[in-house]
Amino acid sequence: MAGAINFYASTHADQHPGCDPGSVALRCLIVDDQPGFCEAARELLEAQGLTVVGCATSASEAVRSVRELRPEVALVDIDLGADSGFDLARRLADDVDGNSPRVILVSTHDEREFVTLINASPAVGFLAKTELSAERIYQLLDRAG
Repeated sequence: MAGAINFYASTHADQHPGCDPGSVALRCLIVDDQPGFCEAARELLEAQGLTVVGCATSASEAVRSVRELRPEVALVDIDLGADSGFDLARRLADDVDGNSPRVILVSTHDEREFVTLINASPAVGFLAKTELSAERIYQLLDRAG
């Protein structure tokens, strides 16, 4: 047919080879015993396109928030005051009725201080609080598969 226009199943497939992180907001929970850090991290990450669904200041609050808010990723401080971020990471991996968030451990401490514990945890990775960004979160999630 002369002048016919062909429509293919996906006319834009070759234009968008990967997932555009900005096209779908990742739902994130921040778990840190310092409310000031939670709010600063929320502002930073939301400005970069993530959806921060909540902030929890303890392990028990984090578990309740995960069940209620269903985040896709939880940023968990290694040192949660009386609680352990490593214990919380295991609890979230084992205990949340089949819909566990991917955990990224965060800290002001040097990663090398905790490398064995980080590697033994179910977390997808570690971010220094000074390196926190949506881009770094997506990089860790991509690397984890």
